[in-house]
Amino acid sequence: MASQYAGWEVKGDDFFAMGSGPMRAAAGREPIFDTIGHREQPELAVGVLESGRLPPADVCREIAERCGVDPGRLTLLVAPTSSQAGTVQVVARSVETALHKLFELGFDLTRVESGIGVAPLPPVAADDLTGIGQTNDAILYGGQVTLYVHGDDASLADIGARVPSCASADHGRPFAKIFEQSGHDFYKIDPALFSPAVVQFVNLDTGRYHCFGHTLPRVIHESFGGA
Repeated sequence: MASQYAGWEVKGDDFFAMGSGPMRAAAGREPIFDTIGHREQPELAVGVLESGRLPPADVCREIAERCGVDPGRLTLLVAPTSSQAGTVQVVARSVETALHKLFELGFDLTRVESGIGVAPLPPVAADDLTGIGQTNDAILYGGQVTLYVHGDDASLADIGARVPSCASADHGRPFAKIFEQSGHDFYKIDPALFSPAVVQFVNLDTGRYHCFGHTLPRVIHESFGGA
């Protein structure tokens, strides 16, 4: 939540990117940090920008200032969604997506000891809009996450069904169609949709196992260009 989550909207004149990486903890200005903490004061900062072009110099200077480092101590990695690097870095967020959904549901993330996730890797898209659809579908309909947690089982049973993507009424359609219907505005999409297809909890204290959600291979097949 303090690093991999793409929670920083980086803006400039005719420039926009979603920012992730440890630079977020250095800036620490997103509201989520008021809850999770983990702010840092590093000597250098590293971040990832999801964008089709390099940021202009004034945007780089602003990022460095917000991180509290000299511009020469800032490293930014930039990749469009329609690239191998951009595709991998989005699809690799299955665990982070599950944790963010739990955070939004009010779950205490300090209960999570560790997690592991898998999701199908789409082909590199011809354009960013197609890439956004495919990478989201990989997680929403193919992502499977296992979280090792502490605490009681009753709370896991209570919250579990609300965690996977199938908790949303929008579930079941390719993300590209949902995105188009929303006017290409992420904030108009039901936030309950943004989660892996399957979320499993292993309670380290009781030994019990809880599994919620299901994959939808037909949607992935359609999204990835299957006949």
